[in-house]
Amino acid sequence: MSKLSGMEMFVRVVECGSFTAAAVASGVSPTMVGKQIREIEQRLGARLLHRTTRRQQLTEVGQLYFDRCRRVLSEVELAESSAMELQAAPKGLVRMIAPVSFGCQCLVPELSAYMALHPEVDVMLNLDNRVPSLNNDNYELGIQIGEVREPGVVARPLRPYRRILAASPDYIRQHGMPEHPEQLGNYSCLGLSYWLHQDRWDLTGPEGETFKAFIGGRFMSNQGNALRIAALSGCGIVLQPDYVLMDDIAEGRLVPVLPQWSYKPTPLYLIYHQDSRPSAKLRSVIDFLIARLGENSQALSQ
Repeated sequence: MSKLSGMEMFVRVVECGSFTAAAVASGVSPTMVGKQIREIEQRLGARLLHRTTRRQQLTEVGQLYFDRCRRVLSEVELAESSAMELQAAPKGLVRMIAPVSFGCQCLVPELSAYMALHPEVDVMLNLDNRVPSLNNDNYELGIQIGEVREPGVVARPLRPYRRILAASPDYIRQHGMPEHPEQLGNYSCLGLSYWLHQDRWDLTGPEGETFKAFIGGRFMSNQGNALRIAALSGCGIVLQPDYVLMDDIAEGRLVPVLPQWSYKPTPLYLIYHQDSRPSAKLRSVIDFLIARLGENSQALSQ
């Protein structure tokens, strides 16, 4: 008799309440059950059960052994089910929430690549700029900008959220190129309407120095893509994530403004519930996104 099978039999005896009931549940004779329990007691050098003709009761040692046996058997079950899960093909629906600009520009292409590799996984992505709450909403995964404070949530760091400045070539030809952030007050700057400090941009320079650039402008919006289109139309200087502007800059539709300066980097996280047994679909999409968008993955721009 192995120690593990002995533990299973001992737990079954306690839970069933008698040798006879445990024997029926196990498909063996009561004599065989009794023999296994005696072997355990002899090996431990202690009595585990007080047995009478009417009932049985755990000794102090028996109670301790019972509690530990249940814990060990639970871990064994978890190990086996996890190993089986690892071999299972990811399938099912993944519900996810992400900020609008990041979701459109970065996440959708990566999720499309993921689904090409895992044809049995479907994705439902909700784009919303509010701070996600996995505990209150029906989402398994989320992308959050800024520090995560929700309890019971795992936060895996992605590449930091970096904003850069750009404007159309026509706008720069008409108004000139600023040489320092202190000059931005003389330009039309396109701002996010929901920012607390709409009149300033806190910029970081090439040596790590910071500067509060006080700005003004005639156009604001709550959507970054609207500000990008305004910049393309020659309305002014835009401050948006590098991944939003990089294609326009590469194609010459926009030109970098003060390229050595950027808005202070903001943390970005992939968040999900703590779970000792994540499903194959969830584990696979987490691993994929961390590999493609994580801190150590190749940056979208430098």
